Amino acid sequence: MTIDVHGHITSPELFRRFPMPPSLVDVDGMVELKAAAGITTSLVGSPVGAGTMVRTPGLDNYRQPLDTLERFHDWLGEQVRARPGALRGYVYTNPLGSDAELAATAKRLEQPEFVGLMVNSSIEGRFLDGPEADAFFAMAAQYRTPVMLHPPAEPAGAGELDDLRLVEQIARPCDVTLGTAAVLFAGWLEKYPDLRIVAPVCGGGLPLLLERLELARRMPVTFGRPGAGGPPPGAGGPRPAPPGAGGARGRPGGGRAGGAPRPGRGQRVTADASRSS
Repeated sequence: MTIDVHGHITSPELFRRFPMPPSLVDVDGMVELKAAAGITTSLVGSPVGAGTMVRTPGLDNYRQPLDTLERFHDWLGEQVRARPGALRGYVYTNPLGSDAELAATAKRLEQPEFVGLMVNSSIEGRFLDGPEADAFFAMAAQYRTPVMLHPPAEPAGAGELDDLRLVEQIARPCDVTLGTAAVLFAGWLEKYPDLRIVAPVCGGGLPLLLERLELARRMPVTFGRPGAGGPPPGAGGPRPAPPGAGGARGRPGGGRAGGAPRPGRGQRVTADASRSS
C-alpha cells in the first residue's frame, strides 16, 4: 500500500465562488491518476477550509461561519465514503480559534472518514508556539491524530509581496520552516507525547537547517531578550541554558534545558516530499 498524505479536493460550491484550479473538483480524475502511479490511498482536505488559497477581496479564511465549514466537511465526508479505501479525510480548523470551533473539530475526528488535522503553520503572522495553541495540541494528542502544518494562503511576512510566484514557491515553504521550528521549540512534543506532526513541502528548509536548530537549542533561553545582558557568556559561541531553565520563551510544554527538544532522536515530526502548496 502506498499512501499520499498530502492531497487537496474542493466542493463544486466553493469552486463556483472562488478562483482555484479546476483539478480540485475532479476527484475521480485525481484518484485514477494516483492509482496509475501506484498510490492506493490519498489523505485529502483543504488548507483553507471553505475558502481558497488565492487572495480574494473580502474573504477571511480565519473567520468562516461554522455552518459553512460544517457544510464543507459534510461534502468531504461524502467523497470519502463514496471511494472507500482510496480516500481518507483531514479536518480543517483554526488552531487559534474559538472553543466552538475546536469542539466541532473534535466531533469530526470521531467520524471514521477523518484521520487527521490540517491547519496552517502560521495564523495571521502568529505561529503555534504560544499558550493560545495549547487547547488545540491537547485535542490533537487526545485523538492521537496527525497534524499537517500546511502553509497558509498568506504566509507570515508575505503581505508586501506583489509577485504571487514568490508567495507560492518561496514564502509558503518558509512559513512551514519557521512554523514547524516554533512547534519544536515550544515543547509541544514533550508536553504531549502522542502528538504527531507532518511538515509538508519536505519540511520547507528544515533539512538544511538542522545544525542551526541545534545551535539555537543550546543557546540560553534568555539570549536576545531585551535586558538579557547581551550575548551569552563566553566569546566562543552559545552555551546550554542553566539547569532548570524553562521552555522556549517560557511557553507551555517546557522542553529540556536550553530551549527546544532536539530534532530527531525519537521526535515525532515527518516531512512529506510533496511540492504542492
